[in-house]
Amino acid sequence: MRKDAFAFLRATFYRWVQIWPEICLDLCSAPTVLAAADLHVENFGTWRDREGRLIWGVNDFDEAYPLPYTNDLVRLAASALLAVSENQLALKAKDICGAIISGYMESLKEGGSPFVLEEHHKALRAMAFGSERNPRKFWKKLLSQEKTKVAIPKAVKKLLAEVMKQIGSDYRLLSRISGLGSLGRLRVVAVGNWVGGQIAREVKALVPSACVWATERDGNRILYRSLLERTIRAPDPFLQVRENWLIRRLSPHCCRIEMKEIPVTRDEYTLLHAMGWETANVHLGSRGAADRIRRDLVRRRTSWLRDAAEAMSKATRRDWKEWREQ
Repeated sequence: MRKDAFAFLRATFYRWVQIWPEICLDLCSAPTVLAAADLHVENFGTWRDREGRLIWGVNDFDEAYPLPYTNDLVRLAASALLAVSENQLALKAKDICGAIISGYMESLKEGGSPFVLEEHHKALRAMAFGSERNPRKFWKKLLSQEKTKVAIPKAVKKLLAEVMKQIGSDYRLLSRISGLGSLGRLRVVAVGNWVGGQIAREVKALVPSACVWATERDGNRILYRSLLERTIRAPDPFLQVRENWLIRRLSPHCCRIEMKEIPVTRDEYTLLHAMGWETANVHLGSRGAADRIRRDLVRRRTSWLRDAAEAMSKATRRDWKEWREQ
């Protein structure tokens, strides 16, 4: 979190929820959808569907919660602006917001569509197969994680035994450190050899969205599965939600994509346009969302997204500086 404001944004969604209604009050009355909530430019990745095709889209729904559709768009755009300040993106604010809203509106109009990186989406496919996502690097990094030192709940052991049953009990358990917003939650990864190569499955603890805490509402419902089932996407057959646990496959191309892993030579406008489109894929899971959102967008000024993203990125940077100096 001390590294830069972009990392701070990713790690402090609870703070975003607090300042969002203060800074973007005029956007809080926008139509509500079941939102990803903690959306940012590094919450996208790839997975394989049941046909083995490589799919690109939102990587996790840990903070899923009913929010104005504007929240996801502003947070995504604000994260891109902060990424520019850390030299991870090079586009201007106008182009960033233009790409995101253009992709979003086109997806609403077309009824959404998943990103299948086979014969289509050449630019995204090139980014997904960047050299930093080389299998050797992936497995070296994963296997460098420490062996589990904490007591593993019986429920987690049972889940891992179930998903690793094809190789029996011959697997090792690692404590994985990944992401920023979910640091501190239990993550256990089982890694073993199967049919000549490594396989890995992760079990991660899930908790209710920070929105519950920030709004002081009662409730402990986790909405990950609800949003996963509604979103327009080609599902990952290995991704499961069991009560308060998330189970998924980890592999070189079944994981989140960090900005540093994307090739230096890339089409950033296309990337952000796709992120906007995918955001609509998520929102279209809410019944009647498309019509309600389109009516709301018509009455907003053209610069609304840029104005809000700049205000929120500025507030985040201010929070980061104050926190760092403590």
